[in-house]
Amino acid sequence: AILGPPEVNITSCPNCINVTIKLPTCHFRDNGKLLSLIDIYEELDYDVTLKSLDGEHRRSRQKTTEEVFSTVIEELYPSRNYCVSVGVTASINKHSVPSPWKCVTAASEARWGYHEVAVAGAVCVSLIIAAVLKCMHAEGFIFPKISLPQTLV
Repeated sequence: AILGPPEVNITSCPNCINVTIKLPTCHFRDNGKLLSLIDIYEELDYDVTLKSLDGEHRRSRQKTTEEVFSTVIEELYPSRNYCVSVGVTASINKHSVPSPWKCVTAASEARWGYHEVAVAGAVCVSLIIAAVLKCMHAEGFIFPKISLPQTLV
């Protein structure tokens, strides 16, 4: 039997990529119950291959005993495009089809930090201006209270 391809989703994080892997479905049944690959093999190996401008890099083989799991690829260059493919094998079954390539751009820590600081700063400045204007209005510097002549009262 050929294992794969697994279902792969990737999301970017600051200088990293979060890879979520769902093992391929299995079509074997036991007493009418659909078995998972974990039911059959107990433990599977998976290989993550990372492709970027520098070429392809296969990461060290990892083991899993879960149907759906995640791994994080860290220490990546920010704002650079990365593609990921995952292959799954078992100790007694090395025949596998890797997942299609999925691509994402690694997030930049600095860009997100700057954006949040800019929004927070704008909110603070607006609140300070509003408070100053309220105080000036209360003290009568803006729209002073004009006392009307007695005849108009």
